[in-house]
Amino acid sequence: MSAAEDATPVSAAEAATLFDDLHSAPALVIAVSGGPDSTALLVLAARWRAARKQGPALLAVSVDHGLRPESAREARAVKRLAGKLGIRHRTLRWTGSKPATALQEEARRVRYQLLAAAARGAGAPCVLTAHTLDDQAETVLQRMARGSGLSGLGAMARQTLLPIAGADNKKAAIVLVRPLLDMPKARLIATLAAMGISFADDPSNRDRRFTRPRLRELMPALAAEGLDARRLALLARRLRRADEAIEAAVEAAAAVVADTPLSERGPFMMDAKKLGGLPAEVALRVLGRAIAQAGDEGPLQLGKLEALHAELRAAMVDKVRLRRTLAGALVTHSKGRVSVETAPPRAKSRARRTLTTRQHGPRGSSDRR
Repeated sequence: MSAAEDATPVSAAEAATLFDDLHSAPALVIAVSGGPDSTALLVLAARWRAARKQGPALLAVSVDHGLRPESAREARAVKRLAGKLGIRHRTLRWTGSKPATALQEEARRVRYQLLAAAARGAGAPCVLTAHTLDDQAETVLQRMARGSGLSGLGAMARQTLLPIAGADNKKAAIVLVRPLLDMPKARLIATLAAMGISFADDPSNRDRRFTRPRLRELMPALAAEGLDARRLALLARRLRRADEAIEAAVEAAAAVVADTPLSERGPFMMDAKKLGGLPAEVALRVLGRAIAQAGDEGPLQLGKLEALHAELRAAMVDKVRLRRTLAGALVTHSKGRVSVETAPPRAKSRARRTLTTRQHGPRGSSDRR
């Protein structure tokens, strides 16, 4: 699509294709901050719903993080627009103290929790957000910079689960839907301009203290070399497709290698020869799943998992005993078997002391990844 086409307003027919797979939902929550993307999402969803005799009830929800003095006024503006469109609106507020570091990450976590709770209260199985093609491209770049693996570089999917904290995920999970993920931001702004609808400008989107604004500044130079938002989004789709194929291979391999389904809590016992005979990426993921299920110390870092897998492969070749802890799991190789179980408290404490020694040794070295 040319630059001129990228600035074409979204038609009613196009809007129908964005939302029609959601027509059977009893209700939908639309996350609207008041910026151009979410305002366009609200307008397009309202246009789609108004053209249907039957369909879901729409609820627009604005989350006021209380981080800028303008946020309350912007939420009121969204409420007025929603009223004109015949859509109910709620403003949810993030109250309490705010963290001094990782503020955007915490704000995002709180926002999704509030949106999920609002959806559950409204009987809506889905929350709609206004992530665009431009956002997808920035996500790919951000994850590349962080050293993400194949799964991470697949970036955002159109749909993903948004669990409610403290609830049974299978019963209470809300689906996060991104209807505009293939839509350039310029087309959304053009749509609002054609309809005479104003929107808010969040200066934090240009604040160079944050990663995304800095990456956003690089996009014109990358586009000049052919690496524009569409090309980055295409890369993400292809990587996600490859990731799905690998995950299918992991499912099949886990059933052969492990004596307990990796969907359970563990402990797990695996045949070392069979595990070692798997393609490296498949074996890495089988091991990672087992550690994630048996461990109890949070997310598993890919770099640390890769290092453990390399040690384990060497132990298999040399036929020696190996015993390591990672993410709250104890991994042992002995006598042709690999076991993965929850690490005992002493082993966890020893692992933390070892990590501290490595990070703060006499040379001040660090093994950050």
